[in-house]
Amino acid sequence: RRQVRACSGEADHHEGMSSDDELTPTEVTEFQKSKDNVLEDSRKIFEDVHADFCDIRKILLKFQEWKEKFPDSYCDAYISFCLPKLLNPLIRAQLINWNPLEQNFTELEEMPWFRAIEEFSDAKNVYETKRDDDPDQEVLPRVIEKTILPKITGFVKNVWDPLSTSQTKNLVQLCKNVFEKQVLSKTECSRAKEDLMSTVVLRMKKSVEEDVFIPLYPKSTVEDKSSLCSKFQERRFWSAVKLLSNVLLWDGIVQEDTVRDLGLSKLLNRYLLLNLLNTPPGPANIEKCNKVVVCLPERWFQDLKSGSTLPELQNFCQHLLRLYLSQVHKCGVVSKFSFFVFFYSNETKEVLLLLVKLKALHIVEDFIEEHKLEHLQSMIGK
Repeated sequence: RRQVRACSGEADHHEGMSSDDELTPTEVTEFQKSKDNVLEDSRKIFEDVHADFCDIRKILLKFQEWKEKFPDSYCDAYISFCLPKLLNPLIRAQLINWNPLEQNFTELEEMPWFRAIEEFSDAKNVYETKRDDDPDQEVLPRVIEKTILPKITGFVKNVWDPLSTSQTKNLVQLCKNVFEKQVLSKTECSRAKEDLMSTVVLRMKKSVEEDVFIPLYPKSTVEDKSSLCSKFQERRFWSAVKLLSNVLLWDGIVQEDTVRDLGLSKLLNRYLLLNLLNTPPGPANIEKCNKVVVCLPERWFQDLKSGSTLPELQNFCQHLLRLYLSQVHKCGVVSKFSFFVFFYSNETKEVLLLLVKLKALHIVEDFIEEHKLEHLQSMIGK
């Protein structure tokens, strides 16, 4: 990955932002061998079963014939409630090699079983116009609840690494597709969805508690950026920033209060902010703050009209203000002219813009008023 980034000219990457190191060739070979053995065994599951009883499309055609010839009997048998349980083992067999955490995984809509059930649910009854309350329309949503969501939950619990950005993006997109495009059963409370979301939250909590470690060394130890202590501290910081970004990707799927608690109260205020407070003021500190702000969902700030930022960001905003003021004192800015020149430097403007983006307008307004910088009120929309 380092070689690829070097060839592409990617300059803003930091150690710790990429996924963990790849598996060794030996581990890859052993895993592939075990996987091939499982897949080979799976092909033997239905080798002694007639195609009419192991092919989902052919099975559904039998039920479609029943429905067309004897609609009353079909309805009285509650077939739409029985089909998800009947199809469950057949679908699970087809999903043995499916891994939604991998790049370029097969979408559910592209799978043969999905298309077969979709066609069955949309089929027209030859004796009467298909009713809006036709129970067969619930077959696909129930299959997703009874078979697909538990499968995804298993991946979340046993495979998903919240520190992996690629895995998290794939998982988030999959959940969005399932929850938004494929409407879950209207007649049942989706217990499977609740289980999936609670497992996601528990897995992220575990990652925050066990995978985040940012050591604090004496300033004399980390002043030398080439020292091992400095490099290790930086790597751990950027790894935590990556986890913050991955946690916030769940905004809109997981409850907002939970996402804010994990991302802001725990990750930012408990770990990242402590490192920022101990990082000397300057471009490196500003870059770190900027990376944190970039992670935050914009919609969190759309309805903040009071001029105050989110409660969880108050300490972070105060750090931004201290960061700016420390730059002023560090450079010995005393005259109004030198202050004016300093204020318009790229670094200081960036700090102010970060505060504006976080809607910490009261802090910015007080600062502008204190230093008689009315000409800068246009930056906050005044």
